[in-house]
Amino acid sequence: MSNSDIPAGKLESAKIKDEELYTGSRSPAISEQTHPSHIKPPFFRTTLFQILVVGICAFCAPGIWSAMNGLGVGGSQSPDLVNAANALLYAFMTVTCFAGPWVTNIIGFKYTLAIGSLGYPLYAAGLYVNNRFGSTWFVYFGATACGISAGLFWSVEGAIATGYPESHKRGRYIATWFTFRNFGNIIGGAVSLGINHKINHKGKVGYQTYWGFIAIQCLGFFFGLLLSNPDRVIRDDGTRINAPRGIKWRTEAREMWRLVRSKSILLLVPLFWYFGWIQAYPGTYLATYFTVRSRALGSFLSAIVGTLATWLGGSLVDLPWHKSRQVRAVTTFALIAALNSATWIWAVYIQNEYRHTLPVLDWGKQKAFGRGFGVYMFERISLGMVENYIYWCIGNLSDSPGDQIRYSSLLRGIETAGVAVGFGVQAVPTKLIITASINCGLWFFALPFSYYATLQVVRKFNKLDQERKDASDRAVET
Repeated sequence: MSNSDIPAGKLESAKIKDEELYTGSRSPAISEQTHPSHIKPPFFRTTLFQILVVGICAFCAPGIWSAMNGLGVGGSQSPDLVNAANALLYAFMTVTCFAGPWVTNIIGFKYTLAIGSLGYPLYAAGLYVNNRFGSTWFVYFGATACGISAGLFWSVEGAIATGYPESHKRGRYIATWFTFRNFGNIIGGAVSLGINHKINHKGKVGYQTYWGFIAIQCLGFFFGLLLSNPDRVIRDDGTRINAPRGIKWRTEAREMWRLVRSKSILLLVPLFWYFGWIQAYPGTYLATYFTVRSRALGSFLSAIVGTLATWLGGSLVDLPWHKSRQVRAVTTFALIAALNSATWIWAVYIQNEYRHTLPVLDWGKQKAFGRGFGVYMFERISLGMVENYIYWCIGNLSDSPGDQIRYSSLLRGIETAGVAVGFGVQAVPTKLIITASINCGLWFFALPFSYYATLQVVRKFNKLDQERKDASDRAVET
């Protein structure tokens, strides 16, 4: 039977079904079912509610985890144990990040997010047991459990934050997600600062610090159950999000391989590796040179400046201060490039000085403290802007959460591999001047690739905008 013998409606249905089978998503022109615009969806089905849910989960799980590590390698006295545990954690995360699309395909976004939060309180419990009783085996057990679950959490939270929102809100919604995560650092840092503000010498934080951390992290699972799977979410233009499930694993593998070889991903790989690798350095730097109360202050303030940095980055690419999104994207990238370049040159200079003087820095001695603490703050500002920009980039490569879970899994898998290697190298231990110099070198290596990735993303979202316009024109004609 020829195509001319098939009724038009059935032929279009067959085309859509065939595209879903081989791509796992539909093109923007046919991927979104329109919901009547005059019917206002319930709030718990809106994209804003989903971002709030994933943000609260990010606060409870990785946010509190970051608060602990913001104290300087989990608040422990010696960096080596926690650096080794974190290397193990991120090694497992690398595997489960790449497995994210398969798991999500089977159980859906909601349960992947909830289950992904289960390992975090075990990690905190391991640090508590080590801090109070000196036991080390529970640290490694908690790190392993956290690594297995957190890889799923990382892959799916990124897909939700980039794949659910409307394109004109994506930068700000990503900033909202990061704000909640940083709020974990703010709360954790404030609690720790209150407990440890009198400890003006080096050492470990008080074991009471971990009680609140463990309690908050246990809530992540329950908040995750409030999420709606993408097919039940309605965007503000009345369209529904289509993220098909039940895709065969061979098809999923082909799609992952297609994305691995795509120009956009290859250009972003150096930036993601850089972002992962450098995460071992700031906490080790803080634990090596700062007193306990100064580390607590660092955890608290780094979350505040990191939040402001993510909102700055998200607003610069979203708000129409210039009519051209290309100009906004390139300007934001130029600001990030200048800030990161200056920060790492400064960090290498300071670190070269500290390897000879071996200072113990406390806020009671403002002159010496300000220089060393300032570079730590700028590292956190730079990281916040880089992280927001990375996810804005991958968020504009596709409108489909089906593709976004793949993008997020691939790039977070690369990031976690970088983090695992970074913590592993730091756990040896390695001299901090060497680590700082490598950080600086990786940034300047990633810089030109990141610029071309920006141009690639600009072309991609211009193409998606044109496809949406064409689809809208065809709908009006029909």
